[in-house]
Amino acid sequence: MVGTQQLMRVYGALMWSLGKVFGTPEVLRVYIGSFWSEPLLVTDNRKLFELEEEDLFADIQNLPRNAALRKLNDLVKRARLVRVHAHIISYLKQEMPSVFRKDNKKKNLIYQLPVIFTKIQLQHNISAGDFPDCTKMQEQLMVHDFTKFKTLKPNLMAALDELLSSDIAKLMPLLRQEELEAGDQLGVQGGAFLGTRAGPFTEGDPFAEENGERCEEDWDWVVTKDKPKYDEIFYNLAPNEGKLSGTKAKDWMVSTRLPNSVLGRIWKLSDVDRDGMLDDEEFALASHLIEVKLEGHGLPPELPSRLIPPSKRRQKGSDA
Repeated sequence: MVGTQQLMRVYGALMWSLGKVFGTPEVLRVYIGSFWSEPLLVTDNRKLFELEEEDLFADIQNLPRNAALRKLNDLVKRARLVRVHAHIISYLKQEMPSVFRKDNKKKNLIYQLPVIFTKIQLQHNISAGDFPDCTKMQEQLMVHDFTKFKTLKPNLMAALDELLSSDIAKLMPLLRQEELEAGDQLGVQGGAFLGTRAGPFTEGDPFAEENGERCEEDWDWVVTKDKPKYDEIFYNLAPNEGKLSGTKAKDWMVSTRLPNSVLGRIWKLSDVDRDGMLDDEEFALASHLIEVKLEGHGLPPELPSRLIPPSKRRQKGSDA
């Protein structure tokens, strides 16, 4: 319901608000779409919604593959934070007096913590992004006795540096190899993840195996009464050898302003012979399903026998 210019303003305001809430240096990825089954009121946004939907589904499908990489990134982040924390604690321990004026020195060190962060950063060549939140650490240090802090252990720090510089680098090729081995495996299945093999829409996939009930020829086709009206539209679209290509059919179906996810389901139900095109009966069926949806009714998960075009029933009977 939002126009393109309004959508840009809403998106900008949302990103600005999220930037204040999430304390991360990366810009958050926000997906834009129309996640309902009603007609689009602003058709100018259709292409944007299609691309955003594809990106969203692709990211969800890649979640299992990226799990190991995310864990490795978390390990690196944790190790770098531990290294910085060790330097901070060791510095505070060294600066404490052995006998007198411990409380005053502690307060002074806590107050000067931003300066201490800068000194440690320059002395050990550590990135500023590895340091914890200064204000939060100042609050946490108030309840601790600095004299009980541990001094820096060079052997442990050397092992930590070895982890960051060498061990992590050795793991990266293993992750790449694992990704290549998993490349042929199927990703997330079902729902909107069925792919685009059945037609020109984002959603849609070939029919599952038909059951015996659909081969009955004694059902009256519910589309018959409106077929002359649909035939007029069909032949005005200039079918080639009695069939409409996916491109021509899509151009007309998109004009109904139904979302691509809904049109994809209609295509899946209508392309009964799964040849990627629509003949006059299949086009009439698609038109009927579009009208049903526009009237506010739901679509069947599978095509009932009463909706199967008569010629397709005979074809299925001979195949059986």
